[in-house]
Amino acid sequence: MSTVTPPARPAGPATPAGSPGRAGSPAGAPAAARSNSELVRAKIGLLMPGFSALTSRLWTSPAVAELYPRYLRLLHTAIRATVPLMDLALERSEALAPTDPVAAGLVGYLTRHRREERGHDDWVREDLAAIGHDPDTLLSAMPGTAVANLVGAQYYWIRHHHPVCLLGHIAVLEGYPPSPALTGYLRERTGYPAEGFRTLHRHATLDVRHRDELLRVLDDLPLAAEHHTAIGVSALHTLQTTTVLFEELLATAPTEATAPTEVVAATVTEPGNAPVASPGPAARPV
Repeated sequence: MSTVTPPARPAGPATPAGSPGRAGSPAGAPAAARSNSELVRAKIGLLMPGFSALTSRLWTSPAVAELYPRYLRLLHTAIRATVPLMDLALERSEALAPTDPVAAGLVGYLTRHRREERGHDDWVREDLAAIGHDPDTLLSAMPGTAVANLVGAQYYWIRHHHPVCLLGHIAVLEGYPPSPALTGYLRERTGYPAEGFRTLHRHATLDVRHRDELLRVLDDLPLAAEHHTAIGVSALHTLQTTTVLFEELLATAPTEATAPTEVVAATVTEPGNAPVASPGPAARPV
């Protein structure tokens, strides 16, 4: 899971907010005309433009070479919780499954997905080492309150409400994969070797598949209104908290400025190809 990686053009069965719904229905179509995944994406779409602008500031900052190692440290604090969160959600889903069809529908997805997410925190460690930083320091510092808020809310909701909440969290962090062009852009701007961007590079491919699988799972689940509320609250909380994390990260930069106009136009504002983050491995949006 990536927490804070840049969004690419939405693909797969979901329809972005503000665009026609299923079967050509207009943007304002009744909820019944939209699939589960379309409803979730529409909610996330309310806050995603502001977050994308924030990540654009990060990648185009003149201090990006200084900020990138800090981004990796931030990413690691969130990404190392990915598998433990899925372990808990799977445990709860299996316990509820005999009488809860939504929980039963989560078991197969979580079993597969947690296996695919194992070791991604080690990718971040390898990236940090490749750019000349000590990866062993990642576990020595206490994570900040914003990360605890981001991850801790999921533990609480999974344990004390319903494991379906985790889908909202994943929809943000894996639903907007980084642009494949981002790693090359950052290599040029930072001077770091390609080996320092393997997490972003791998997630540019992996998260496309993970996003599409999640959208199919959402559409296959027999979600009721209360499940949609839970997923929506979880997703918006994840996006809001990830926004705080990026704001705190940007606040550590010595200066705040914009990259040259021609660079921004070529790498940030091109539709569907902008190197601005989703949460990610933020997390995947961190």
